[in-house]
Amino acid sequence: MISLIAWLALPAMADENISAVYKDVKNTVVIVTTTERVVSTGSEIREVRMSGLGSGVLISRDGKIITASHVVHNADAVVIQFEDGETIPASVLSSSPSTDLALLQLENMPPDPVIAKLGNSDKAEVGDQIFVVGAPYGMGHTLTVGYISGKRKEKIMAGDAAEIELIQTDAAVNQGNSGGPMFNLKGEVIGIVSHILSRSGGFEGIGFAVASNLAQDILLKQPFFWHGLEGFYLEGAMAQIFNLPQETGMLVQRVAKGSLGESMGIRGGKIIAVIEDQQVLLGGDIILSVENVPLQLGFLQEMRTRINAIKPGDPITITILRAGKTREITALKK
Repeated sequence: MISLIAWLALPAMADENISAVYKDVKNTVVIVTTTERVVSTGSEIREVRMSGLGSGVLISRDGKIITASHVVHNADAVVIQFEDGETIPASVLSSSPSTDLALLQLENMPPDPVIAKLGNSDKAEVGDQIFVVGAPYGMGHTLTVGYISGKRKEKIMAGDAAEIELIQTDAAVNQGNSGGPMFNLKGEVIGIVSHILSRSGGFEGIGFAVASNLAQDILLKQPFFWHGLEGFYLEGAMAQIFNLPQETGMLVQRVAKGSLGESMGIRGGKIIAVIEDQQVLLGGDIILSVENVPLQLGFLQEMRTRINAIKPGDPITITILRAGKTREITALKK
């Protein structure tokens, strides 16, 4: 009987511990709201503004926030809301769509900020209890608890031969949780919420966070610049249909305000079409190469290396196909 009572008490002890840790870390978690321009069709094709919602975590005293790339990559404006309701504009410093990670910079710091500690995701084990804090459907600082269900490595598609490390969890995550932190019971961030697998569109027990060690490598050690472009990759028969002078390219869909892409004058699409059951915007530029690195498998890593070697103020060159003609456009690295 004594051993049964002790066994039954274990979950309560864990829950009590999570409650205490949550109080310590909740103010590191923020709500990320965005606005962006999208092409809409009704009686006529027109450009409209759309709002977006996600979560993030404050990681430095100079105002840096980690979130998911898909939350902010095409955003024209980003605003951060803290637990006490204070809102502060932010800009995108770095964004890696292939790993779904982004780094933001606050315009100014709130008083008495609480900074999250990044943990070592390599030490996280299947079966470890974790918790996620975020803003599902806009309900800020919502806590969900679960376990690490698995650790996965998946090939990064769309131009990068590297792998992405994901932490699978049964903790409930929904729309608005994207970009929010996954904490271990020490209050350390071991993952950044990315996506779910679902038939219904809501949470069904399989969620994924990008491992914190990968986030540090991509965003802090060797940052990936923010180009602000949403693209549709062309290869094979599609490359031939668009008359590409090479095997692959990226048809630009949208260009975010304030991004490197906008400063270079890159143009997005204006005409909605359906290709292979996927909606695509036609009429935009087609990117062929960046810094003489052609778009092909593995180009992202090489492109990152070359661009990181460029000093601020020096030019970055992109080769595009516009109206059937190849041209080079440049902008100064910020």
